[in-house]
Amino acid sequence: MTPRTVLTIAGSDSGGGAGIQADLKVFAALGAYGTSVVTAVTAQNTRGVDAVLPLPPQTVTDQLESVLADFSVRAVKTGMLGSPAVADAVAVAAREGRLPHLVVDPVLVASSGHRLSAVPVVERLLPSAQVATPNRAEAAVLTGGRVETVEEMIAAATALTAGGPEYVVVTGGDAEGDEAVDVLHGAGGTTLLRAARVPTRHHHGTGCSFSAAVTVRLALGDAVPVAVAAAKEYVTRALIGARDWELGAGSGPLDHFNWSV
Repeated sequence: MTPRTVLTIAGSDSGGGAGIQADLKVFAALGAYGTSVVTAVTAQNTRGVDAVLPLPPQTVTDQLESVLADFSVRAVKTGMLGSPAVADAVAVAAREGRLPHLVVDPVLVASSGHRLSAVPVVERLLPSAQVATPNRAEAAVLTGGRVETVEEMIAAATALTAGGPEYVVVTGGDAEGDEAVDVLHGAGGTTLLRAARVPTRHHHGTGCSFSAAVTVRLALGDAVPVAVAAAKEYVTRALIGARDWELGAGSGPLDHFNWSV
């Protein structure tokens, strides 16, 4: 059977743990055919981001047009966009209905603290998103308020859906406690998704991997709540698989192909 085609529009991670590289691993692990549009090239490893080179907007547009002209893309995710001009080009394609089931991962700051995108860049895409997947820190930046507790996550998700996305998932994997709690808000109300926290330093690219998994499940026909729940289970398994790895000296990557749980 021909696999469903999905598309990632994001930056390249030379360490392979996040960005385009992580997205393509998730797509393959979940049975989709992955295509990509690279927005920026980064020099990074498990310890942090050393340099970022945004690609020219025309180069990004050329990649996007080439993919859309030849493949029947079923779902699309965005990560690091790099510049307002790139965001505008992607937003135009989304408004024209050419980016189905758009999942926006509002990548603002890497786990190392390196700023990767500005808020206005991300905001260009939110009105066209079917799902937005900010973590707590990103939700705080986007809403201008504190987002630490579950109650504050609910408030942030509710506020962000007012800006356009059909659904918002505020992820809480970086919070303290025995549980990793995510908040999903949309047309059906608010749902809390809970999973036991996986103790590991290998969590680089968790947000990219989560949004990529949501994208595949939407391409396969899942409703958003089902897609989000499946993506959370997938990331939990990927964290467990990498728990004892020794890759890099910092925050290592996930095991994107772990199905042992």
